[in-house]
Amino acid sequence: MSAAAVDSGRWSGSEVVLLDIARDTWLDPDFQDLIVGFPEETKQNADALIAHVEDLTRRDIKAVYLKQLQGHLWKTGFSDGDLKTPLFEDVIPTLEAWKAAGKTLAIFSSGSVQAQLQFFSYVQVGETTKDIKPLFSAHYDTVNAGPKLEKSSYEKICNELGQNVSKVTFLTDNVKEAEAATQAGVYTVVVDRPGNAPLSDDSRATFSVIQKLTDLP
Repeated sequence: MSAAAVDSGRWSGSEVVLLDIARDTWLDPDFQDLIVGFPEETKQNADALIAHVEDLTRRDIKAVYLKQLQGHLWKTGFSDGDLKTPLFEDVIPTLEAWKAAGKTLAIFSSGSVQAQLQFFSYVQVGETTKDIKPLFSAHYDTVNAGPKLEKSSYEKICNELGQNVSKVTFLTDNVKEAEAATQAGVYTVVVDRPGNAPLSDDSRATFSVIQKLTDLP
């Protein structure tokens, strides 16, 4: 593995910040600008907007207008100290070991690049936070790389990283993303963490499956 592209996962946790911002600044022109892309029926009041966001999050819908709001929420929540990024305990030491070994690490997420930068700037370590952005050489989202369910997105990332697809490993918790990356020729590993959607027997037979990053063969 000369390079690894990692899916940074969902953005659960920002809803608390949304509750505060939506209700406290609903009439603020700056906030109204943030939600201009939302469907009209969801912009009647703060409760309608929050209900729509919760529904999209629950169904894991990657709406572009939601991701734009996400970036702002993360920036506000993290800088105010209301949000900290929880990671499984094996993540930081494993990423640091890969980096030290000369691996090129990149993130490909449905969350915006702006949101990713906030996310990895405030990783919770005990009672404090740690900035782990220096571990990553590149950040990709659906804007600068393309949809996560299309093989061309993975081909583009590998090309920009200067890596042959056969030399890149992609880690994800989403089987459909794994299928797209595999179609591009990228070696793909499904990470089966607590709380993830159950994997079918076919998926387990098709992909390498690990429970921790330290399990990577």
